Amino acid sequence: MQQMAVVSVADDARYAPRRAEKRWPGQSTGRLLTAARLAVEDAQVELQEAGLQVKLREVQADNEAHLESTLAQLKKEQVAYWLLDLPDALMPQALAAAQKAGALAINASSPLDALRTQHCSALVLHAYPSQSMLADALAQYLAAKSWRQVLVLQGVQPADALLAQAWQRASKRYGLKTTDTKTFKLSGDPRERDAANPKLLTAERSHEVVAVWDADGEFARGLPYATQWPRPVLGSNGLTALAWHPQWERYGGPQLNRRFTKLAQRPMTGQDWAAWVGVKSLVTAWVAEPKATPERIGAQLRAGQVQVDGFKGLPLSYRAWDGQLRQPVLLGHADGVVQTAPMEGVLHPVNTLDTLGVDEKESPCKKP
Repeated sequence: MQQMAVVSVADDARYAPRRAEKRWPGQSTGRLLTAARLAVEDAQVELQEAGLQVKLREVQADNEAHLESTLAQLKKEQVAYWLLDLPDALMPQALAAAQKAGALAINASSPLDALRTQHCSALVLHAYPSQSMLADALAQYLAAKSWRQVLVLQGVQPADALLAQAWQRASKRYGLKTTDTKTFKLSGDPRERDAANPKLLTAERSHEVVAVWDADGEFARGLPYATQWPRPVLGSNGLTALAWHPQWERYGGPQLNRRFTKLAQRPMTGQDWAAWVGVKSLVTAWVAEPKATPERIGAQLRAGQVQVDGFKGLPLSYRAWDGQLRQPVLLGHADGVVQTAPMEGVLHPVNTLDTLGVDEKESPCKKP
């Protein structure tokens, strides 16, 4: 029997009721255990044919302070596979603990680029797309449209700066021009009201598109159709880059969305999809080699010897250098998907999916 722990913390601010009910684009609205269960259910025929059973365990620390002891208990119990449903700030601690425990960890929710560059362990896989992948997808779209003059609006929080940093890299990569970068700030102080005024922030006319980077989502939600000039909005609202969309209509997407909604009683998010495809990846590898160790399973996945159907139209595989899952990125708004990236015509010498995010030559991580 293969055991997998779905690791979370009870006081995760991402799942606070008032935040989750707002359903900001790209943000998680529910815990990932249901998606993991769906992946196991979907694979029952293959598992039975291979004589395998999978046991999912919900492992929830009472709070952030108790996460260390919770992970230590998993090590003691020799649970060899961890699906991480944790806020960004706790991910480095969990990845380090997994490495010490000899467990194979799957990141199903954090887009932080730093996790892909500073944690090069062969026992780490990232099913959720990185910030660089999401930014590259949007930049490819603008380049294909020849909308190259971009006004950037950026929040004051550190998380906003990380989003803007990924965008700056993508803009340079695809030949976009930043006409100006302005900082917005939501505040109850009347003296700072202008710092969140969309018309004032977008008053200059030379831009063709507004890119807004707002990790919280509150300001970005009110920006489309509120700009001074009729300009498309993208980034944290408007046109957004997503791992998944509940209105994705191709390659089996409707069937997956219906199955998930029936189980979870809510739409499937990108984090849910990443948990589902992450578990599906492991199941595929287990069926191919039932007695393999976590190290062997990780190596097989990173070597591209195991490919997965993620219902996005292309076979998916993990990158050998940083463990990131290669995947198309959906570009959509609240009601549907406009386009998928990589865009047609974007070329790569090995795999066009590697035009999204940090390629092998750019990464400080090397092949095992």
